[in-house]
Amino acid sequence: MKKGQDAGMPGSRRDLLRFAAYICVILVVTFGIVHFVGQRTVVSGISMEETLGDGDNLIIDKLSYHFANPQRFDIVIFPYRFEKNTFYIKRIIGLPGETVYIGEDGTIYIDGTILEESYGSEQIVDPGLAKEPIMLGDDEYFVLGDNRNESEDSRFSDVGNVTRGEIMGKAVFRLYPFDKVGGI
Repeated sequence: MKKGQDAGMPGSRRDLLRFAAYICVILVVTFGIVHFVGQRTVVSGISMEETLGDGDNLIIDKLSYHFANPQRFDIVIFPYRFEKNTFYIKRIIGLPGETVYIGEDGTIYIDGTILEESYGSEQIVDPGLAKEPIMLGDDEYFVLGDNRNESEDSRFSDVGNVTRGEIMGKAVFRLYPFDKVGGI
């Protein structure tokens, strides 16, 4: 028997088993990364312009919200409640326990104070449900698209407030278009 060769197992069979084990490990690691750490997604629509555009390819961080809560102005992804395999990507505006209100002039108020933000600078034409104060529950978030007048978001009943359990992750990196590659 040659040195380093297993008794009773030809070299090619041993190599084949090692290769199969290697492939299995790669598949398990890939599955874990895609399901628990990160995911690639493509933006569809104009609701997040100027920040994100139609066709932008993003990496979603699915891990960090296991250790920390979503924060105001995070861009998050969550499923649309009425259509399977459809996901929304929006910016968090209101946090759990806060009251959100949008005045007739389009000004956003959080707990009675004007929200200071650099996103969604256009005047909101339709405050939707937020024309009356909305009190967020202990695990609810109020989300808006940056392109406020072209966004279906928490102002409308088919989206409504988003619960913590619905948030799949946070958009962290743009892969495409290449001239905009980088962190979000």
